[in-house]
Amino acid sequence: MFHVGGARSALYNWAVARQTGGTFVLRVEDTDAARNKPEWTDGIINALAAIGIHEDDPAFEGPYFQSHNAARHTEAGLRLYDAGRAYYCDCTREQLKERTGSEHLGYDGHCRERGLVHEEGRALRFRTPDEGETVVTDLVRGAPAFPNSAIEDFVIARGDGSPVFLIANVVDDLDEGVTLVVRGEEHLSNTPKQQLLWEALGAEPPRWAHLPVIVNEKRQKLSKRRDKVALEDYLAEGFLPAAMVNYLMLLGWGPGGDREILPYEEMEQLFRIEDVNTSPAFFDVKKLTAFNGEYIRALAPEQFAAACAPWLVAPHAPWDPAAFDTAVFEAAAPLAQTRLTILSEITAGVDFLFLAEPVHDEASWAKAMKPGADAILRDARAALATTAWQADDLKSALVAVGEQHGLKLGKAQAPIRVALTGRTVGLPLFESMELLGRERVLGRLDAAYQKLAAQSSSRNG
Repeated sequence: MFHVGGARSALYNWAVARQTGGTFVLRVEDTDAARNKPEWTDGIINALAAIGIHEDDPAFEGPYFQSHNAARHTEAGLRLYDAGRAYYCDCTREQLKERTGSEHLGYDGHCRERGLVHEEGRALRFRTPDEGETVVTDLVRGAPAFPNSAIEDFVIARGDGSPVFLIANVVDDLDEGVTLVVRGEEHLSNTPKQQLLWEALGAEPPRWAHLPVIVNEKRQKLSKRRDKVALEDYLAEGFLPAAMVNYLMLLGWGPGGDREILPYEEMEQLFRIEDVNTSPAFFDVKKLTAFNGEYIRALAPEQFAAACAPWLVAPHAPWDPAAFDTAVFEAAAPLAQTRLTILSEITAGVDFLFLAEPVHDEASWAKAMKPGADAILRDARAALATTAWQADDLKSALVAVGEQHGLKLGKAQAPIRVALTGRTVGLPLFESMELLGRERVLGRLDAAYQKLAAQSSSRNG
């Protein structure tokens, strides 16, 4: 699944590429066979398309597959060995721990001058310079410097000869002409090693931009093991792609001024990678939800109806498909559109219109059906049997019922709403009654009255 952090990085890369007339390169790093399946690559491409990054756009290049370039990775490692910039090592973890007293201190250079040649089981290590420092030119973080003495002689090819991530990435970037790498800050620790490899291979390193980490409400790094992080999950729940894009762009960057809700096209023009800050970015689901509500309300009626369509059929819809009335939904849609914050809420919002009987939420029932509710239901039923069936007339009738019982409309309508819809909140009551029709309204009031009577009898018994 496509992590929202990856989606944020992709959007920033895309903005820079489109601003500068450059190219967005999609590379699938598939050298770990256990973590690679063709359908996962398709998922990445589909997720990118959902947020506006399309492979048929002139600014899009790829996908490239790292596994297809394995021979070049191996050749680069051998070239470094021939130039004296790498050496073979036969040390085991146990030997290293025995020499240093810890498996966490890094490699101690034991094989540097042993002159070992390639044999099965010997890893190839890069010979890190003993002196000086490696300065990373980072568009977000300035110019962090890493003393070379603190960088171990790191492995670039395993004992079986397979290249590791570090050199594979550098060779692929070289071959694909990458000049700017925009990625999460967790990769910053790899950067001096990669930069040393670029220089050892006789090439000028790209510019780097390491984005702030994304954290949850506890200020912990967003984790797929603990948090909902997949872009696809949010889209499947009913977050609009445009709202997701808007929110993700603001995780570390802002357009300036007070505006936060603005179209991607405008953000793309305003975005500057140098303006991204270094502080952790809080993934605030409540704020994302509020953004989504704004985008839902901005949809044209036909767009809103089309966006709701997946949640009006199985497996989401609890009603018999034959009971769904398109005309009734189209009449209810404008009432729902102003209240939804996530598209999937539409199912529960309109289910009472298409179910034979409403599903009474027990908490709502207990809250609304206080002593005296039976009398309100009885008198409302009598009033509604003869009133004109328009929302304004229905409201007037229930206002009068409330006055009979010394209640304001808000209190008087609570048991009626639960009787008709099953919940204490939802679409405007009187417009909902108009859509339900007189027969179904009266029948549901009767059923609720009888349920209350049965509950009362059971308690008294």
